[in-house]
Amino acid sequence: MIMGIVSMYVVSRCLLGINCKYNGGNNLNEDVIEFCRNHSVIAVCPETAGKLESPRPPAEHQLVTMPDGSVEERVIDKDGKDRTANFFNGANISMNEVLRKCESTGETIEGAILKANSPSCGSDMIYDGTFAGVLIPGDGIFAGMLKERNVPVMSEKNFKERLNVEEKAEK
Repeated sequence: MIMGIVSMYVVSRCLLGINCKYNGGNNLNEDVIEFCRNHSVIAVCPETAGKLESPRPPAEHQLVTMPDGSVEERVIDKDGKDRTANFFNGANISMNEVLRKCESTGETIEGAILKANSPSCGSDMIYDGTFAGVLIPGDGIFAGMLKERNVPVMSEKNFKERLNVEEKAEK
């Protein structure tokens, strides 16, 4: 972080204990909560922002053959419903919420700590669409949007290691 510039982190709401997960629960992570006590954060849930209820059927990224024969990556729930629009709408709403906070506070986005493997927030690895717990390389929709803006995206599993490495590199 450059001295004199105030920065914040984007954090998945479920990691803070907010019940917004597909199964109605949360992914409370004490390490993330402790980190948030000492940093400016904005908590988001792109899935509920996209009007997906909690609880709801789980959803995963899948390659789908479209009527014209083209193949597209879509987000399909376990009941077979295409939820791609909900995921993109929620990601856009969440991104706009983050950008509005940056504009109103003068803060910059230092990084994001998002839920690993989520179809919205997963970074580097997401579920393969079979609903069998198989991971493949890829990003969730919101995580991908942040990466397009050069925001470092971490998960609850690797943020401590990643931030320690970055902090040591700055000194």
